[in-house]
Amino acid sequence: MNLFRSLLLGLACAAPAIGLAQWQWVDKDGRKVFSDQSPPPEIPAKNILKQPGGRALVPAAAEPVPTAAPAPSAVPASAATRTATGTLKIGGKDKELEEKKKQAEAAEAEKRKAEEERVAKARADNCSRAKQSKADFDSGMRIARTNAKGEREVLDDAQRAAEVKRLQEMIASECKAS
Repeated sequence: MNLFRSLLLGLACAAPAIGLAQWQWVDKDGRKVFSDQSPPPEIPAKNILKQPGGRALVPAAAEPVPTAAPAPSAVPASAATRTATGTLKIGGKDKELEEKKKQAEAAEAEKRKAEEERVAKARADNCSRAKQSKADFDSGMRIARTNAKGEREVLDDAQRAAEVKRLQEMIASECKAS
């Protein structure tokens, strides 16, 4: 029984060491790959993120080369897939992150649309006010304004012509079709 306990204790202590024997690298598609086998020879050393226990890389001749790699279209689009060599590829994108990104983009598009509608409404209001003011000036009625001193002044012909010109420019800028 003592032997069994010490063997069990030894295995329990060795289990984390077995878990540390993992390779981690970035494949040609930019996805992180986790495996208990070394990366294929076409993976450059700079793309190897983690190797087990600080050991030197195993030469490519010692590793079995897979005869047929799965085509990119044959690999499922799930978050984790196994290749023909048994390596685990964590790929694709985080679905929650994509969903949050879509929601943020939708909210931003909604804000832009609301702002565009507000600006269009303001332009339409400015257009209708400018047209109404121009109609008042075109009617020939005498137009009076209050000056800075609070006195009422009737516009003469030169002031009237300048105001009509300003109103025409405003109509041209605010009433053009969007």
